[in-house]
Amino acid sequence: MRIADVYANIQSQLDKELPFVLYRKSEESTIYSMLQEDDCLYEINSYTDSGFIFSPFDTTEKAIIIPVDHSRMNKAAYTREPSYSLDIEKLKDAVSFDTDTKGRKEHKELVTKGIDFIKTGVCKKIVLSRREEVDFSTKNPIQVFRKLVDNYPNAFVYCWYHPKVGMWLGATPETLAKIQGNTFSTMALAGTQVYKGTIDVTWGTKELKEQMMVTEFVLQGLSSVTNQINHSKTYTHKAGTLLHLRTDIEAVLDENSKGIQDIIQLIHPTPAVCGLPKKEAKLFILDNEGYNRKYYTGYLGELNMEFHGTSVSNLFVNLRCMEIVADTAILYVGGGITKDSDPEKEWIETIRKTETMKKVLQ
Repeated sequence: MRIADVYANIQSQLDKELPFVLYRKSEESTIYSMLQEDDCLYEINSYTDSGFIFSPFDTTEKAIIIPVDHSRMNKAAYTREPSYSLDIEKLKDAVSFDTDTKGRKEHKELVTKGIDFIKTGVCKKIVLSRREEVDFSTKNPIQVFRKLVDNYPNAFVYCWYHPKVGMWLGATPETLAKIQGNTFSTMALAGTQVYKGTIDVTWGTKELKEQMMVTEFVLQGLSSVTNQINHSKTYTHKAGTLLHLRTDIEAVLDENSKGIQDIIQLIHPTPAVCGLPKKEAKLFILDNEGYNRKYYTGYLGELNMEFHGTSVSNLFVNLRCMEIVADTAILYVGGGITKDSDPEKEWIETIRKTETMKKVLQ
């Protein structure tokens, strides 16, 4: 199928108000789509289901699936489109740090409250976030998706829609889990700084400690379902205009493991989007952020999908994302807070994380 036909089918699905997902995997040159044939809201009952899963941050709420057996699947190769590519080096000029005085004040107050709570010894880290609204009245979501694909080659890029839930777009750099047979892989991702033409950079103590916390949490969690774990050295990973610290982790699951269900229960939400200890950090977030994250920092992706005769699950943490509500794009963004955090620097980090998203909306 031609890529133009994939996009045309998505537009037709949108016109009919039927669910769909459009996506491209990191470093791949194929666009995939799933077009649900009815407008039913299918919730996950068993992690043996097959389809595209879309799950919220709060694990007490149900995940949604676009099921394979109620959908048409298409794919097409694509090449980069120069008209959709942004000048990354000029992104620093796209946003002023002082345009949202109220938002800046509120976020710094939230971060300060988080630091004070961490200093009591209850938590080591809490990930705190905020929302920002941008005009979407003249935008087409398919065009925005195409811009994200061109400007986030190392991310999982998607456009997801259900008439009973809404529309989300994003470009996430973080894998939650990949399972093929009894082989499992994930990553520990933490720390942020601006990309300035090189990945050969120096990381501060705060970012290194934060990365170590995330890695240790994942390794400890996996130890209950496997004794065969390998992990890479921590390295610098580029995502859009930002750099992060990343550690790759692989494991062979025990025979008595329930696979993806066990993995999700162990590591979601990860310390990279919630904090440590997980229970206490999550309670602080729910009590203090002042809004419902919905699907931001949840997870999404292929669940038990068959490729070349093998069942594969590819799940990603829902970061660098936006929700489309009427004529407004709601951008979600956050950062990891530790006792060493500086509220002003944390505010600037959230600004940096929204730069590319804002640029594709201009």
